[in-house]
Amino acid sequence: MPRPALVARHLSHCYPTARGELWALREVSLALMPGEFVAVVGPSGCGKTTLLRILAGLLPPTRGEVWLGDRPLRGPDRRVGIVFQKDALLPWRTTLENVRLPLELDGCPRPEADRRARALLEQVGLQGFEEAYPRELSGGMQQRVALARALVADPEILLLDEPFATLDALTRERLNEVLIALWERQRKTVLMVTHDVPEAVWLADRVLVMSPRPGAVVAEVRIPLPRPRGADRWSHPAFLQTVWAVRQALGDGAR
Repeated sequence: MPRPALVARHLSHCYPTARGELWALREVSLALMPGEFVAVVGPSGCGKTTLLRILAGLLPPTRGEVWLGDRPLRGPDRRVGIVFQKDALLPWRTTLENVRLPLELDGCPRPEADRRARALLEQVGLQGFEEAYPRELSGGMQQRVALARALVADPEILLLDEPFATLDALTRERLNEVLIALWERQRKTVLMVTHDVPEAVWLADRVLVMSPRPGAVVAEVRIPLPRPRGADRWSHPAFLQTVWAVRQALGDGAR
């Protein structure tokens, strides 16, 4: 049996505030297998973003530990890529320059960095926009750039923190199709936080459901839908039943 790509054990996190301790997470444990797509859903404020920041090595947990393969995670690691809800593109850099930035920081030669960045921009449907600046792109296009930038250094694990939450429904659906096509091509290990239950069920192999703050994993729902998954999901009884099962697990926290 393969070794998990990532393991989190008993993660808890506390933020100090003027009114005392605020516990965001409580005893969260999870494991991601290589090539698996896992979604995390939960009510607002339940610690989902805190969890992803810990898994990315951006925030040390108050308690617990994270392992990448056979090594503990001690900080940011090039094996882990992350896309935030805000694209965080550098406004003074073009699309191509934004995407190749991680390769530049790694010392990759410019011709190779350009080649890899252009290849990913083509995969996310942005060929022809290499010289455009972020202000010249729509919100959906900016998130495509952010997704390409997270993947250009070829991480083993991709963390997604509600990357399409601010987009309109049609753009979001199109970007979900881009995301799943990338995943099917590259088979990265993916953990995606979302408030959208149908989105989670359509994309993922399993869905982890979190409780209100302090967030804890209270349910795991495995997705019975075969892959590849078509656009006819709303007419698929198993899809509708699974969406209902996740909403039931969310209880009062359902969105």
